[in-house]
Amino acid sequence: MRFHTSGMPANEAKPYQICSSIVLFENDPAEVTGAIRSVLDAPMRTTCTVIDNSPTSSLRQCVLNAGAQYIHSAENVGFGAAHNIALRAHIGVSEFSLIQNPDVEFSANTLSALYEFMLDKPEIGLVMPRVLYPDGTEQRLCKRLPGPVDLILRRFAGPIGRVVFPRQLKRYELAHLDMGIPREVPCLSGCFMFIRSSVLREIGCFDGRYFMYMEDVDLCRRIGVNYKTVFYPNVSVTHGYRKGSYRTSKLMKYHIQSAIRYFGKWGWLWDPIRKDLNNRTGPLVS
Repeated sequence: MRFHTSGMPANEAKPYQICSSIVLFENDPAEVTGAIRSVLDAPMRTTCTVIDNSPTSSLRQCVLNAGAQYIHSAENVGFGAAHNIALRAHIGVSEFSLIQNPDVEFSANTLSALYEFMLDKPEIGLVMPRVLYPDGTEQRLCKRLPGPVDLILRRFAGPIGRVVFPRQLKRYELAHLDMGIPREVPCLSGCFMFIRSSVLREIGCFDGRYFMYMEDVDLCRRIGVNYKTVFYPNVSVTHGYRKGSYRTSKLMKYHIQSAIRYFGKWGWLWDPIRKDLNNRTGPLVS
């Protein structure tokens, strides 16, 4: 079977329709306020929980003033593990869970549009909207599940890799496809993941063994085994997208460690699940 439903029915009343979680590490307060207000200004029953991995709690008042719940982590536990603190609390009280970066903002109708799109489609477990840079240009964040060569070429070969292996990189990044229509996509970005809470209750949240990077890829493939993971371009969000692992050796190290952990978990060359999920990439059929 491609999907199944479990847990409470989607129409059973819960305190919140959408619960958002945001993880911080020394972020710009104005940016954080914008991300929180995007959630709380939606015309729905929403709440937002912020987990702060920063060394100090200097962002506490900013978060509280914006109307979100604030939790300061005793240590930097990483991206996925911090989100899990909020997600596990949200699963029982919300229909949908939103995983959101602190540099993501969107208009008031974005969440209601995603909610309506997902509401009567229990076969869809995860959806991501169109993601734009602040200047309005599109970020190509839809991808196939990566093999080791895909990551080596994209992350480490630089411009030379794009010249020598253009077809393979375009295929991995789905650059050859029309992304102007709703489409099943096996790998969606962790900057904005709109997930049915019952799916997280069934499959679990992020694998906390990834400190940073690849945890969203891991979650997408676990959801994709039984549910559709969908790109929905009819609405959009704005994302700063700093690409930290391209700029600092420390973050690059985290990325390499996470990639080794990911392929050690799922397979380096032999990965039949990856092949199956990547073959499902195509237009969404109602």
